[in-house]
Amino acid sequence: MTSADGIVRKPMDLDRAGVPEGEVHIITERCKECGYCIEYCPEKVLVYSKEINSRGYHFPMIAEDKATSCVLCKFCDLICPELAIYTTDASDDETQS
Repeated sequence: MTSADGIVRKPMDLDRAGVPEGEVHIITERCKECGYCIEYCPEKVLVYSKEINSRGYHFPMIAEDKATSCVLCKFCDLICPELAIYTTDASDDETQS
């Protein structure tokens, strides 16, 4: 950013900034195939599986080429009426190992 007097400013922690990486978890038996998580995912991480759960619904799964595309927006967590999907921070998993 440039201020009015021409001085260039940048955040002090710019070197630590980055896009968060999330991990998607799906509880397949809770899914009722509403499609909200698939439709509203900003990164289009999810697709319908060809399999069905015991209730007869096609549940979401991670798209083949999108395994690391989740940006941890947590929108699917909030929009799922059945609480069948949630996300976690993938970097937390790496630090615990």
